[in-house]
Amino acid sequence: MSIDRREFIAAASAMAGAAMLPLGAQAQPAKPKPLHILILGGTGLTGPHQVRYALSRGHKVTLFNRGRRPKEWPAKVEELVGDREVNDYKSLVGRKFDVCIDNPTSVPHWIRDAAAVLKGNVNQFVFISTLSAYAKTDKPGDETAERAKYEGKDAMAETIADLRKNMRLYGPLKALSEDEAHKQFPGMTTVIRPGLIVGPGDETDRFTYWPVRVRKGGKVLTPPHADPVQLIDSRDLAEWTIRMVENRSLGDYNAIGPDRVLTMGEVLKVCKEVSKSNAEFVETTQKFIEENKIAPWGDFPLWVPGSGETAGFHRTSYAKSVKAGLTYRPLNTTVADTLTWWDSLSEERKAKPRAGLKPEREAELLAKWKA
Repeated sequence: MSIDRREFIAAASAMAGAAMLPLGAQAQPAKPKPLHILILGGTGLTGPHQVRYALSRGHKVTLFNRGRRPKEWPAKVEELVGDREVNDYKSLVGRKFDVCIDNPTSVPHWIRDAAAVLKGNVNQFVFISTLSAYAKTDKPGDETAERAKYEGKDAMAETIADLRKNMRLYGPLKALSEDEAHKQFPGMTTVIRPGLIVGPGDETDRFTYWPVRVRKGGKVLTPPHADPVQLIDSRDLAEWTIRMVENRSLGDYNAIGPDRVLTMGEVLKVCKEVSKSNAEFVETTQKFIEENKIAPWGDFPLWVPGSGETAGFHRTSYAKSVKAGLTYRPLNTTVADTLTWWDSLSEERKAKPRAGLKPEREAELLAKWKA
């Protein structure tokens, strides 16, 4: 299949990373020594889960963001206001924290500017990066794989506005942001590279499309069932991140799962079982997908071809992370909770899914397949 790898990674990034084995995910480790945790961001998909889990573990939490998404927390949370895009860190000046978790950074100057205030005032810096920081997806890789190269004029001059105009920069700038984190906080940096983050609250619909579409029932057009897929529930990612700071685990880690090969067919099967649907899966071929210009990741969310230029995309190694305590809740839990969250949205929002085939397009393709 002819795929522009950069275009694919850009599209995947712009649209924002069978049951999985629990591996003791529900068992809570012993309460650690309380930490004062600064979270940059904290209001997106994983941030609120980080906050709630940290509070449940007895930690003190301070958030730093623009204050545009107020949240209700189960305990006291300090909230500081600032804007990183204009280098506004005044509310952090003179403050000390045990740990800083940086969730939103996508451009290197955000790391540099934050370090000007935080260097010497934190004992561990955690940067949430992405698997898109890797250069290639044609074969499986681990944390030592080659990373994407920036080919622009000045990476430190790149802004979020520039990134929105050219999402090809996403992976390279994330990779440079990782380097900047290690440079600014030497010997105390943890880089976590999530893949596709799923679960309740995911506004991209990159995973949500399948539970919702399968529950609707009828004939469901699908990609090849044997191709592998990888994903991580936002709650598993968030809770593991907090445990990583409790253990002061340093270095680079891939955050994806589950701990075995998961196929597209197994995901669809779990969606059907959870929703008790009468869906009838119509499995297409890669040739049919190519001929009809069905976009991997977009028209068929979650899926990319398991061969060729994307053969390694859903085969990334995460053995190091599992060894460091990453655990997974069952996929049926993620599917059920995602459907519950979807049902809580407004009718207007549900009428406009942000990924997947539109009903009329799917009907057209089903007719073509039958013919």
